[in-house]
Amino acid sequence: KDEGTLLASSTSVLAWVRCAMASAIVSYTMNSVRQLSRRGNWPALLQRGFASQTEMTVRDALNSALAEEMRKDEKVFVMGEEVGEYQGAYKITRGLLQEFGPDRVYDTPITEAGFTGLAVGAGFSGLKPVVEFMTFNFAMQAIDQIINSAAKTLYMSAGTISCPIVFRGPNGAAAGVGAQHSQCFGAWYSSCPGLKVLAPYDCEDARGLMKAAIRDPDPVIFLENELLYGNSYPVDDKIMDVDFTLPIGKAKVMREGTDVTIVAFSKMVGYSLEAAEVLAEKGISAEVINLRTLRPLDRDTIIRSIVKTSRVVSVEEGWPQSGIGSEITAVAVE
Repeated sequence: KDEGTLLASSTSVLAWVRCAMASAIVSYTMNSVRQLSRRGNWPALLQRGFASQTEMTVRDALNSALAEEMRKDEKVFVMGEEVGEYQGAYKITRGLLQEFGPDRVYDTPITEAGFTGLAVGAGFSGLKPVVEFMTFNFAMQAIDQIINSAAKTLYMSAGTISCPIVFRGPNGAAAGVGAQHSQCFGAWYSSCPGLKVLAPYDCEDARGLMKAAIRDPDPVIFLENELLYGNSYPVDDKIMDVDFTLPIGKAKVMREGTDVTIVAFSKMVGYSLEAAEVLAEKGISAEVINLRTLRPLDRDTIIRSIVKTSRVVSVEEGWPQSGIGSEITAVAVE
């Protein structure tokens, strides 16, 4: 053979070797995962990626919080559309089926009213369901179960029947989806007595509030944001502690300021922090409050800030009329 043919043959062989090596590595990794899963070592595999991290995504923060609470309490289980075999529509429940099995991770049919009713009944009986809605817009199919059953039964039973349950999923607008997938339900659910309504922003919020929600004896609406799932935020050993929780009903001052108070929740906290940076360049000192909890609302933190700055701006992605901003305005005026 001439040199050109020999060179071409050698290149082909090298390419084949590289492909074979890559295939072997992938095969070895998958076999290792399967063996860990069979031996019950899936928790170690999940935790390995989170050890000594200085940063993680909101998706991983939620996933790790769910897994830790399921290990801590056998009464906790997850149900919803595609939470098991598919690992969750947004991979929040990734790895849970492999670790805890189908008795605690239930894939449901596309019938929100049905599986939400089942979960509420399980809550009444002493279990701790975590119900995933693929989007909170679909929770409208189950709003009777959420409001008339989960939220009101403690009052209607004179305090004898509680319902420890978490309803969670993406809330608000995402990218390139229609109006029936884009609504913010913060104002809807926070107007209802009997519910606690949480709206996390970063990884600290996601882990601390998720754990607090699962441990709470009352029904909790947990409003996530799809566009935040892939965002990374700093974490430390305190946030990664298995017993780390955040108090429900307590806001966080994300940035101190003296000229104006900006109040926000969920994804709007990020925009508010960016706005505060722009204002700082103009010599305006903005204080940014992350509400974290929409019900019960931390009125004291809001009032203290308004007393200091004498100005308030409310930022939300919900509809203007009867929104969270209306309540913030009422607090300021009162």
